[in-house]
Amino acid sequence: MTARPTTLPAAAAAHPSARTIGGSVSSDGFRSLFRGHPSGVAVITATGPEGPVALTASSVSSVSADPPLLVFSVSALSSSTPTITAAGSIVVHLLDADDVDLARLGATSGADRFADTESWAPLASGEPVFRGVRAWVRCAVVSRMDAGGSTVIAAHALQSHVTRDVEADISDNALVYHNRTWHRLGRHSRVD
Repeated sequence: MTARPTTLPAAAAAHPSARTIGGSVSSDGFRSLFRGHPSGVAVITATGPEGPVALTASSVSSVSADPPLLVFSVSALSSSTPTITAAGSIVVHLLDADDVDLARLGATSGADRFADTESWAPLASGEPVFRGVRAWVRCAVVSRMDAGGSTVIAAHALQSHVTRDVEADISDNALVYHNRTWHRLGRHSRVD
């Protein structure tokens, strides 16, 4: 890996603790770094002028419970990204291992994610929701920020539905993405 000199973006440089960085991790090195960092799996949906879109994301994270805020990022390479970044509201589907087929569908380039009209329905507000997922939350988009080849989106949770409650669920069923593979996380993997 060759380090390339770089400086912090202007917004970060304005921070009192900002300093020049002597090099940068290569894109391959950065990908390798995060392959070892497991992530939860979600499918993001929105509706635009050309209809509903969906994509799988492993970047969803809660930010605040009061107000209820979450963030996620979408790659400029996804054909769904323009609709999602332009939307005023979106639905984030939080998946478990029972939903792995939906995760795969959302991650498959060129797939018609809404061909099975029995698997989803629009909410009264218009956003598409996939039926039977562990949980979903409808959100108002409150902020967007370009970050490299992605857009980071902050969203305020407006409405939610939980089909399978993790606290009441005794099965080992969490869905995790790690090292380019889907994994089922559960009691067997618990470290005390």
